[in-house]
Amino acid sequence: MPSIYEISTKRIDGAATKLDAFKGKAMLIVNVASKCGLTPQYEGLEKLHEKYAGRGLAVLGFPANEFGAQEPGTNAEIKDFCTTKYNVTFPMFEKIVVKGEGQHPLYKALTTAQPKAQGDVAGMKARLESYGMKTGRDDEILWNFEKFLVDRKGDVVARFAPSTPPDDPALVGAIEKVLG
Repeated sequence: MPSIYEISTKRIDGAATKLDAFKGKAMLIVNVASKCGLTPQYEGLEKLHEKYAGRGLAVLGFPANEFGAQEPGTNAEIKDFCTTKYNVTFPMFEKIVVKGEGQHPLYKALTTAQPKAQGDVAGMKARLESYGMKTGRDDEILWNFEKFLVDRKGDVVARFAPSTPPDDPALVGAIEKVLG
């Protein structure tokens, strides 16, 4: 498995990059969507970015459309939505596949390193299933806004359920711990 820093991706504007641009920083990597019941988490993610960027946290948003087709827009439309509706200033990347066939290497690395999320996974699964949605294996991304915390050395140290809000004490505590 390659180092997380070797994984290539593209910024939302199409510029090619690797995650080594964030070497030495802690990263909170989140698969995001514009038309999800959890979309208001953008506000909390931006607050985390504003509070902790100066201490070395990079919040990184990766739009994905695997869950209820809740991210149907183009990269330009997603960027416009995030900046106008939620004033997002943290780095956003191109829309990728986070689960199933065509899964981006980043999400393969993340889910391999942290196969199970902490938080109310069972409750989130039950809620999704009550809406007729199928949920997969525990090691697969459950839904939009699943969060992975990567430490300053590039190790994936925690994974949080989609329903875990950005201000959740367990998430904030984990961020504080990796920032030192």
